Amino acid sequence: MSDDNDEHALQTFRALVESSDRKFARVRDAPTYGHRGSQGHLFQKVFKAYTRLWKFQQDNRAKLVRSGLNRWEIGEIASRIGQLYFSQYMRTSESRFLIEAYVFYEAILSRRYFQGSEASSPKDLGVRSKELRFYARFLLVSLILNRFDMVKHLMDQFVALIDDCRSNFRETNFKEWKQVVQEIVRFTKVDKGFSVRPMRYCATIDTHRASLPYVARFHAKRVLKFHDALLTSYHRNEVKFAELTLDTYRMIQCLEWEPRVSFLQRHTVIKPNENGELMDHSVASGIIDLNLAADMTDPTMPPNPRKATLYRPTITRFMAVMATICEELPPDSVVLVYLSASGKAGLTNVSQMENSGSGVSSKYSRRKVFSQTSHEQNSGTSESLSNGKSVLSCDDNYLWFGPKGNGGSNNLYPGDLIPFTRKPLFLIVDSDNSHAFKAERGETAALFLSPLRPLFKNPSDVNLHNGSQFTFFLTSPLSAFCQMIGLFPNEADTDIYSEAENILTNAFTEWEIILCSTTSMDLVWAQMIGDPFLRRLILRFIFCRSVVSFLCPPEESEQYLPFCLPHLPNSVAPKSEAVRSAVMQLAGHFDVADSFYFTDT
Repeated sequence: MSDDNDEHALQTFRALVESSDRKFARVRDAPTYGHRGSQGHLFQKVFKAYTRLWKFQQDNRAKLVRSGLNRWEIGEIASRIGQLYFSQYMRTSESRFLIEAYVFYEAILSRRYFQGSEASSPKDLGVRSKELRFYARFLLVSLILNRFDMVKHLMDQFVALIDDCRSNFRETNFKEWKQVVQEIVRFTKVDKGFSVRPMRYCATIDTHRASLPYVARFHAKRVLKFHDALLTSYHRNEVKFAELTLDTYRMIQCLEWEPRVSFLQRHTVIKPNENGELMDHSVASGIIDLNLAADMTDPTMPPNPRKATLYRPTITRFMAVMATICEELPPDSVVLVYLSASGKAGLTNVSQMENSGSGVSSKYSRRKVFSQTSHEQNSGTSESLSNGKSVLSCDDNYLWFGPKGNGGSNNLYPGDLIPFTRKPLFLIVDSDNSHAFKAERGETAALFLSPLRPLFKNPSDVNLHNGSQFTFFLTSPLSAFCQMIGLFPNEADTDIYSEAENILTNAFTEWEIILCSTTSMDLVWAQMIGDPFLRRLILRFIFCRSVVSFLCPPEESEQYLPFCLPHLPNSVAPKSEAVRSAVMQLAGHFDVADSFYFTDT
């Protein structure tokens, strides 16, 4: 009788697995953009199916094990649930889903579901493949959550697992998995030494109390809410992990709230199950329930803006996603579009420079380095000077979204964005051909354009594949400043960099007061300045533009300075007193003032 009950439990379990897998397949490849339609309903159905499946295996674990259930099968279910939560995070940008995905993956790791005692599993290639996919997904979640200790631990385990697989399955080529390891190693090395503070919006750091009354009193005729972001990257040889590029990763971080520490520390509740065994009913228990996920919402934090990320999209795909987002944009909302791409086919990231020998210390020597204008470094942009202004050839007015070769179907032209300017638009173009977007077209949009070339005090000391310098300034300004002048933070210098953060915070506070007190701000900026994310981007742009203006030789400023449209008030211009004094103070704090052209103003 007991055998019959065990067999019936196993059959029911298999049926639930099959049903859940069918529902999972329907949402696995669902687009991560678009708010309407039946996607939300489909996800609820999948959550419900896996909740039922997980509860059944918990309640009947002993019967299932006696009938031959393997531990890796439980791990596979939990892995699917984690994958489901991560998909929800990518669709909604709600941190609670990202945290829940991490919790499930951490539970799989700690309970060693894929490393059970079955003698057959180490020799089962299918099980090992599932385990490899689990590690890759857990690495991605840990990376986005900035759990770098876990990333390092997972990397060690991942490498050991690949080595073990190569020993046990000599006839199988694990080249793709070795490439995954190379990607994560390369990714984590880039930002080494620059973890000065979180890139996410931290309420205790990024909210400037002295300027809050001015921000609260500021009012435009129309106030826009930052609702959606479209983040797109297309470069050859760019640093990435899976389909997450370094620049996109930084932008994702920058456009989210930093969860409170107390919110992340969940209480553990241990209760006995029906068999008398202790069960963990905390968030890490593996119990999935939409109500539980709702309980994970931090009530003190506003929702994150939704973000759609596109890795190397075709032009038609980019246009389709852009159209969907604009079509569904709520009234009085703004969409931020981040475009990171080369302006010519076959070129690398705008920040990837050729080494020019040893470091340069004197201004005379720096002038010589900065004046080098090789075709590769100038990014292939055809331009001439007319009355001191850059005039680009119309043939070069595009961003390149394509593999090797040429073809107009891979070109994104400024005119392609005209229909979308009917909606409030904040456009950030990070490219060696960004100035192609200077021309006013369509309805007026907020526009940030990167420099045509990056600028470093000592170019030979800079990693050739460290992401865009302009994006780095927008997402981590102090780290970008340190990288620009050749300083590399370490734990021994904590106090020095903390004081530097205070200098920058005080400067941003003053600039916020200036911006919110001025009467000359263009309406485009005025209706966006109230949003904390967009306001922070504006402040960081002001900082970046001023730092570059003082570091580069005056005659070279055209290709090194970022540009914004409409123009920001003169009171926060690069060499205005309020901005200039902050840059001088920061340069003096790091004892690098002699590298800047402060006296030339």
